[in-house]
Amino acid sequence: MDVYVIPLGTDRYELYCESAGDVEPEPAAAPHGFFMRLRQRFTVMLREAEARRHDPQPVVPGEKSWATRAQERVMAWVAERIAEQRLLWSLRRETEVTVAHPADLAFDQVRTVINRVLQRDRDRHLRWLIIDSLLAIASAALVILPGPNFVFYYFAFRLVGHWFSMQGANQGLKQITWVGRPCPPLSELRELGGLHGSARAARIDDISERLRLKHLSTFYERVVI
Repeated sequence: MDVYVIPLGTDRYELYCESAGDVEPEPAAAPHGFFMRLRQRFTVMLREAEARRHDPQPVVPGEKSWATRAQERVMAWVAERIAEQRLLWSLRRETEVTVAHPADLAFDQVRTVINRVLQRDRDRHLRWLIIDSLLAIASAALVILPGPNFVFYYFAFRLVGHWFSMQGANQGLKQITWVGRPCPPLSELRELGGLHGSARAARIDDISERLRLKHLSTFYERVVI
């Protein structure tokens, strides 16, 4: 697995990866217990969202049913969550990771950046895990209403996602061996803070093409904003 340290200014960094593998493998056996069934449902949704992300469906003219529109909105939301949390979810299964970093950073500085980012993410997902757990418990009361309890499943989905993210952050902080690889094109991203609009987009696209990172431009614009 390759991870990239993305500079967003003089002293602000984010971690980024593009993985071709599944963010969550299919369970080897039938799930037992509520949490394991919820995790399996989570996995199915991830696979469907990943398929749509890599192979977008063409827009078909005509009025769509309410159920179809709702499913498309849900899948779009899940795909966005995958893009945001792909790194942390993928780290759960890794023991050694190559980290490409700006050539003007020593590896000791890179490790400090990695630890700082992962610690921040772990603390943030812990807070949201607690909040969404309470909201999922509260929304379970809606089971008395007819139809699927979409509110509960929304918070339950978020709960599983935050749990996976916490596991990935902990793995990166405590178990993974990080191997540095200086990457000069990444240093050029540091210079883009003063650019805007098409000028910045053109530079990012050029760097993305050289690094063969298909979604780097989208990630960069999202985290800068």
